[in-house]
Amino acid sequence: MAAEGSILATDFGVFMSNLKDIRSKIFRSLWYFLTRPKPWVEPSLQGRKVVVVGSAPHSSMPLGFDPSYMTISVNGSQIVAKKWGVEKPDITLMTFNQIEGTNTNAKEVRRVLDGERTGKLYLLLWQHSKKRLMAGLTRFNYRYDDLYIAGRNRRIALVHAITGKVNLEIERQAKFSNGVIGVMLALQSGAEAVVIAGINPASKGHIYNVENLDRGHSGPDLAALMEMRRKGLPVYTADPDVAEATGLPLWTGSN
Repeated sequence: MAAEGSILATDFGVFMSNLKDIRSKIFRSLWYFLTRPKPWVEPSLQGRKVVVVGSAPHSSMPLGFDPSYMTISVNGSQIVAKKWGVEKPDITLMTFNQIEGTNTNAKEVRRVLDGERTGKLYLLLWQHSKKRLMAGLTRFNYRYDDLYIAGRNRRIALVHAITGKVNLEIERQAKFSNGVIGVMLALQSGAEAVVIAGINPASKGHIYNVENLDRGHSGPDLAALMEMRRKGLPVYTADPDVAEATGLPLWTGSN
């Protein structure tokens, strides 16, 4: 009887979870199609060479990299760009959980960013007040020139514009990493070329810790990068292993 009760409880939990997902899909679909948001863009990227720096354990500085390139960092990955001489990335994309999260990854991101700074800081999916956000950033001494909150709808519109698909970000396994979102942002903003470094869908772990944590977006990221290659979009990689895995051309300094 105890085993049967456990099975019933598990089935009920799955049912409730599925019901919640269905409700979320309906609400987000209605809100997205009713509001018809414009895709997220960043005008400063137009016509520029852009390097999107991710936090994979291994990355290479792009050939020809110099101050003329715009740099987008993701969460704690600016420590990679700092080794290349970038004291302040032009843009940083940060997940909401990094501000107050208690898991290992969030704590490590705050540790490596303590005392660092960026140009434009975009917080993704932050649902509290801007005052609370600013207080959270102050707690780990992270500075910025400009602070923005990037809402879900403009992010969905960005993915829709690049992929042609509406990704409502319900299932974890269907979401893109913020590194790939950074690539899409640069493309939608009219970048001349987008070079990725430290964005490897096949990798585990992060450059800023030794926990070897799983990366939750490997499948969608790989599919997106391969689709970008198929469409002939100006996306390149500085990492030879990523070029081999995705088919993206290796950046040669001008291509």
